[in-house]
Amino acid sequence: MKIEQPNLTKASHFDTAQDVLLKPTGLDTSALQGVLGNIMSHQVDYADLYFQYSRSESWGLEEGQVKSGNFSIDQGVGVRAVSGEKTAFAYSDDINLPALQQAANATKSIAALGLEQTGKSIITRQNNQLYLPQDPIASLSADAKVKLLERLEQFAKKIDPRVTQVMASIAGEYEVIMVARSDGVMAADVRPLVRISVQVHVEQNGRREQGSSGGGGRFDYSYFTDEVLQDYAQRAVHQGLINLEARPAPAGSMTVVLGAGWPGILLHEAIGHGLEGDFNRKGSSAFANMMGKQVAAKGITIVDDGTLADRRGSLTMDDEGNQTNKTVLIEDGILRGYIQDSLNARLMNMPLTGNGRRESYAHIPMPRMTNTYMHNGDKDPAEIIKSVKKGLYAANFGGGQVDITSGKFVFSAAEAYMIEDGKITYPVKGATLIGNGPDVLTRVSMIGNDMALDSGVGTCGKEGQSVPVGVGQPTLKIDGLTVGGTAS
Repeated sequence: MKIEQPNLTKASHFDTAQDVLLKPTGLDTSALQGVLGNIMSHQVDYADLYFQYSRSESWGLEEGQVKSGNFSIDQGVGVRAVSGEKTAFAYSDDINLPALQQAANATKSIAALGLEQTGKSIITRQNNQLYLPQDPIASLSADAKVKLLERLEQFAKKIDPRVTQVMASIAGEYEVIMVARSDGVMAADVRPLVRISVQVHVEQNGRREQGSSGGGGRFDYSYFTDEVLQDYAQRAVHQGLINLEARPAPAGSMTVVLGAGWPGILLHEAIGHGLEGDFNRKGSSAFANMMGKQVAAKGITIVDDGTLADRRGSLTMDDEGNQTNKTVLIEDGILRGYIQDSLNARLMNMPLTGNGRRESYAHIPMPRMTNTYMHNGDKDPAEIIKSVKKGLYAANFGGGQVDITSGKFVFSAAEAYMIEDGKITYPVKGATLIGNGPDVLTRVSMIGNDMALDSGVGTCGKEGQSVPVGVGQPTLKIDGLTVGGTAS
């Protein structure tokens, strides 16, 4: 079996992966070739080995004291064999040759199905480095991490005397990944990831509310300067104080303006999941069989882009060893593409997009989003607000849920205001947005020129697996969206 060595950009990653994952137990590339060759001798189309080493930590501060902490180290290997539409998978938390052979033997049963070999193997090169191969956990001492959280807490408390409680947390992760494939490709990645969150409680005249903020990405803790921490604190306190003044939200069908940035989570949930290849191959997505058709208002272009430097959702390579890409999903309202891993791309005879992702070595890869966002339009956000006679401005979102098959969604607004006669008037609380993803796309009547990505806090769940993601959008005007409120 021929092994295609990674290009020079990835050489250090590949060396690191060999040092961390293979050498401690005496494994080398020839041993991996032998395991893969054994699997492929049993009439399967494709096989791969996914090695992972990860260290993660989290710290939680409340009332000036560390109230929680966690540190873990995990490593293992997942072994996958694919024949036709069927996948066999086994994994082990031991990385050694006997464990690999045992896992490989467990996957060979798929050959008993007698499926014909279909599709072609694809050899890919690796993408350019999108983030430095640094270890965030080692970038600060334990004392320095605690002091960082203490500063964040103090920044928040100093903003306003109505702040009664601050909870701050920090989390870091260092991953080393190696993929060995039956088509001869070997690839590796070293992935840093950090995040900080702050939540405040505010009180006035017996009324208590809360606000939250945070951010992160694929770098180390040095990103969190005092300026960055002060911005997070300001945003959290602002949200809490706004909610102190909020009135009950009205209910009914109305014009809704979505703010730029994190409100793109609605696009991610209500539309992005519906554009993942597996749902469309099985015909369970509202977008199935709609390729090339008008599915959104003109002017709407949505992409999934895993190649943005240092972003939380970015990957130098996906979890199948393929380069990530900028994939146009919807262009000027026309459906142009789906999000694909290698299995679904092959079965659908469509381009591979580099979106095969998995939570860990103990999970199979699936088509998953990376950074999903809408391109800019040509309207000034102030012009969009001015155009609304009466409606709701949802500046920030909380949680939500969506039915992939129907596209129906419900999202709660964490920060929202009424718009009256073209002006933002007063804040409201308890607003929920109810609708259907594909339908909402057709109701967008104005698109802002202020596209922003989220601050780096997104985590996406699918079939029990969680992966870091990014979202973004410009300010949007949506006509006739149902708002669930609390006003009597």
